[in-house]
Formats: sequence, structure tokens, C-alpha cells
Amino acid sequence: MPKILIVEDDTTFNNMLLQFLKRNNYDAIPTFSVKEALAELDSKSFDIILSDLRLPDQDGLALLSILKQQNKSIPFVLMTAYADVKTAVKAIKTGAADYISKPFVPEEALLVLQKILSNDKKPEIAFKKENKTSVKSDFYWGKGIASIKLKKHIDLVAPTPLSVLITGENGTGKEVAAKTIHKKSNRTNLPFVAVDCGAIPRDIAGSEFFGHIKGSFTGAINDKIGCFEAANGGSLFLDEIGNLSYENQILLLRAIQERKIKPIGSNKEIEIDIRLICATNEDLKKAVANGSFREDLYHRINEFSISIPSLRERKEDIEAFSYLFLEKAAEQLNKDVTKISKEALLALIQYHWPGNLRELQNYIKRATLLSLGDVIEINCLPDEITTYKEEQEHSDLGLRDEVERKAIVDALAMTNGNKTRAAEILGISRKTMYNKITQYHL
Repeated sequence: MPKILIVEDDTTFNNMLLQFLKRNNYDAIPTFSVKEALAELDSKSFDIILSDLRLPDQDGLALLSILKQQNKSIPFVLMTAYADVKTAVKAIKTGAADYISKPFVPEEALLVLQKILSNDKKPEIAFKKENKTSVKSDFYWGKGIASIKLKKHIDLVAPTPLSVLITGENGTGKEVAAKTIHKKSNRTNLPFVAVDCGAIPRDIAGSEFFGHIKGSFTGAINDKIGCFEAANGGSLFLDEIGNLSYENQILLLRAIQERKIKPIGSNKEIEIDIRLICATNEDLKKAVANGSFREDLYHRINEFSISIPSLRERKEDIEAFSYLFLEKAAEQLNKDVTKISKEALLALIQYHWPGNLRELQNYIKRATLLSLGDVIEINCLPDEITTYKEEQEHSDLGLRDEVERKAIVDALAMTNGNKTRAAEILGISRKTMYNKITQYHL
């Protein structure tokens, strides 16, 4: 059972973390200061340290620094509030394994811990070169024409200050594209804050964007930093921006134009410097035309547009993506699966992928789990893919029959019904011609 040292001075939150970790099969020990944490580290061994940034005697970064001086290489995870993202970035540079944002999201915390533990214990898997394209980049976009064009556009706009609008279907990788733009910009070491506009209730969007001060409205029990201030100096990614109400579009437009924000209940204006990246799976031009999206806001967020092609338009990259996701899944699931059978790969290529890359990744992970050997066979794939393959084969067969029938009818028409001459034109024997006439009831 993995052993975790909690360093958190808030007694209530410390206890909540302790119970949460125990429920998820972690052995946790609570401490409330850097001094107590160091005392536990002197007498016990731990797999991970989960530390708050703000502690009563010293801060979390000081603890990290002490551990480095003592040559203790225990993975260190910093817990930090929304407004301290810059500090979290500094912690990563100092040697922290990762950070977790507050408010605490249980699923995020589990993913971070699982990732760290899997990296420490990941199996050595020798992927064979046959039937596989080797992919090692964190941001792999493929080698097809559509993929190369996409990568060129990202490389072109990333170093500029232009606002970017990313369009594409669900699951194509819009947030990954946004992160890549940020990573390749001159703001790479500054915050990247992502906000799902579709998940923001209409009446609290102002608070989410600009923050609020304690007591400014019912329920405002603490000061809150908005996403604009949290992203100050870095990049703000507004996902599904087409879902914003008209009133909230006005709020957003004013902030972008003035480059200033005012938290709800405050008289103080805060200057902001952000790189704005937006994404949508809707046609915003149509939304502008029908009046549901402001035209002036559209032009503000669309100084440069990037369209991410669907997986259906990138069939030549499916094999490489499949092996990329297989390698990740094999590590996560601790499975020695290294190959995909030709039949399974053909089924993957023929499928229409309505969920795009996200759907492909999920199916590869599922197939990796179900695989009994080192190869993903077609029976490991879900019915949606194998049934679609059979339907496609029947469809192709019917299409070939129809084309062949039409060719025979046209040849007979050209020769005024002379079957021998029609057979010569089609390059088939006279016997085959008669068989085809019978087959198609001509």
C-alpha cells in the first residue's frame, strides 16, 4: 500500500485528505508543519509527500528545498490555491513532481498520485518496430497532410501575441492544441488556466471570470480570484466559448477591450496581461449571423483561427495514434501489450470515429485491458467497431455490384445488345457475360 505524508496546517482539510486517501487504499500520515514533516521523514519512508504551499513555520517550497539539500528524492506534490499557479510552476522547476489545485478535486488528486506511482514502477516494455510507428512526443499531431498543416499553423501563431480561435469536433484535441500554443509561446513558464464556459452557470460567470470579495453577494464567504487574474501574465483558455450567454459575452468583451477587470464588490481595477485562446465545436459564423453570438467579440477572439481536422480526415495517422495510446495504456495498466493485429488495425482504420481521438484512446485502453497476450486482436475491440467494419464491407460489396451492373448495361447499349461484342469491350469472356446477365436479371 503506497505511503503518503500529508503536510497541511488546516486541521479540517488535513483530516479530510487523510480519510480520502485511506478510502482509496493509500496509507497516509498527517503532519501540520514543516518541522513535524521533517521529523516523520527522519524516522519513516514515504512514497509521496503531499504538501500545502502555505504552512505556519515555513512554506512548501522551503520544505522541498530542504529535501533536496538532504538528497531525499521522494516525489513531492504541492497543493496550491488557484491564485498561486505561478508558485506551482516555480515548484515544478525546483523539482516538484506535480501540483494539485485548490479547491480540491478528488479525481484530479487521484490521477496525479497514480501517475507518479506508475512512473516509479512502470514496466520496461520493448515495443517492436514491426507494424508500428514510434511516437515519443508529448504533442504528436501525425504525419498526414491535414496533420502537417495543423502543426504548421500552431508553430506559426504560437510565438505571436495574437488571440487564437480553435475549432473542431468534440475529442479532436482542442485543449491539447491550446496547451501546445502556450508551451511554444514566450509565456511558457507562466500560468495556463483553462475554463469550460459550458460549465459556468449564467449568474456566476462574472465571479468566475473576475473574482469577488467577501460579502459582495449571498454565498461569497471568502475572497475569490477569477480566472483572468489567475492567468495574468500567461494564457487563458476559454473552452466551448459558444455556450456563453449574450450577457456574459458583453462582460468578456469589455475585459478584453479594456485589459482591466474589477472583482465583484470591489472598487479596485486590476490590469491584466493575458494571451487569449478560445475553442468551440460550434459554427460561430452562423451564431453571429443569427444573432446569438456578438460579432465584435467574434473578431476579438479570432485574430487567428485553427481548425483541427476530425480523425476521419486523418485516416493515415490512425495507426500511429493507436500505438501512441497503446504505449500509454500498457504503462498505466501494467500490461505487456505491444502490438495490434492487422485485422484489428484495419477495423480501426475503417471505423468512422464520431468521438475522434478521445474515442480512439478510450477504445485502445479498453482493448489493452482485455488483451490476453501481447497483441490486441479484433475480438478485444468493441462491437461498434467490428459491426461497422462488417457493415462497411457489405456496403462496399453492394457498391461494386451496382457499378458492375451499370457497366454491363452500358456495354450492351453501346453494342445494340450484341453480347459477344459487349464482353470484348468489358474484357470478360462470353460465358462470364451470360452469367452476369443472369445474375443481374438483365
